[in-house]
Amino acid sequence: MISIVVLGAGNVGTHLCKAINNAENLNLVQWYNRSKSNNSTENTATEKCYNLDNLASADVYIIAVSDNAIEQLSNDFPFKNQLVVHTSGSISMRFLNAKNRRGVFYPLQTFSKTAAMDFKNVPICIESTDKNDRNTLKQIAEALNSPTYFINSEQRQALHLTAVFVNNFTNQLYRIAHELTDEKSLDFEILKPLILETAKKVQYLSPYVAQTGPAKRRDTKTIKTHLKNLESYPDYKELYEQLTKSIQKTHG
Repeated sequence: MISIVVLGAGNVGTHLCKAINNAENLNLVQWYNRSKSNNSTENTATEKCYNLDNLASADVYIIAVSDNAIEQLSNDFPFKNQLVVHTSGSISMRFLNAKNRRGVFYPLQTFSKTAAMDFKNVPICIESTDKNDRNTLKQIAEALNSPTYFINSEQRQALHLTAVFVNNFTNQLYRIAHELTDEKSLDFEILKPLILETAKKVQYLSPYVAQTGPAKRRDTKTIKTHLKNLESYPDYKELYEQLTKSIQKTHG
């Protein structure tokens, strides 16, 4: 059984702890959070820790904190020669202090504390300089029933960039659509079947083939009408124009 300490009580740390707690062959021995005021750690019976000097002994220490806190936290560890990994998509493994064995355990998924997450739908991207450590991380991912990929830092950063496009930027477009429907007293619910169908199409079609709409058709009349309707939203009008140009360039 692999013993694990998770550090961080944000979205990723919370879901990791829940999943590890429920997995066979994994033992969540401790959950570290620098603040006692965070209630997330109260959701499990796992031992809580608020001081790095009191960290328990474990096979793996998983750092699941904000990117700008990873380096300092790894510097502050009171031990050496242990396997320490972070969960960031954009931070290089070298930002972990070299006094410990280093690795990456990056879950490529969007997490919200209030939304349930099945780790069967969470690809885990693994990076390590040591073969034995890599196998340990693979065993953890397999115990979580997660698809596993061995990638290097450059590939992981490229994945993180593409994830921003397909997740964060897409969600911002949903938010804009929500604002525009509210403005005309329309229910955003009416768009949800379209959102789902668009996501389903790229499961069996390439995004290139799946593309539809006035930009691809070069329907200038419809495009002009849309731009006119966006006159009172100059930022959204500019975004519409840029995306239209991008689609037309792709399907020129």
